[in-house]
Amino acid sequence: QVQLVESGGGLVQAGGSLRLSCAASGRTFSSYAMGWFRQAPGKERRFVATINWSGGITYYADSVKGRFTISRDNAKNTVYLQMNSLKPEDTAVYYCAARTGTYYYIGRDEYDYWGQGTQVTVSS
Repeated sequence: QVQLVESGGGLVQAGGSLRLSCAASGRTFSSYAMGWFRQAPGKERRFVATINWSGGITYYADSVKGRFTISRDNAKNTVYLQMNSLKPEDTAVYYCAARTGTYYYIGRDEYDYWGQGTQVTVSS
């Protein structure tokens, strides 16, 4: 069992940056693949980025590639999402997710644990 708590969301102007953090409980954080998803009002939750257990493999949705960077610090049980060049269409609730496994995963249904989400609002 792992509990996830996101932080770092807020209101930012278009072109600005935010860094989201997701703190995980438990002593086996390094055995989990981690992902970030987002859900805009009236839309389904969609994949944003994922990282494998070691941080050596990452994968991004096309819509954020080149602007967002996922990373992790296993010593701090934390995964990050650095978001640069933000656009109004990035506005959503951002969720952190975890699952055991040695690879990375992009399917929403592939994750077992979810945080409560953090709101990101980008104004034009």
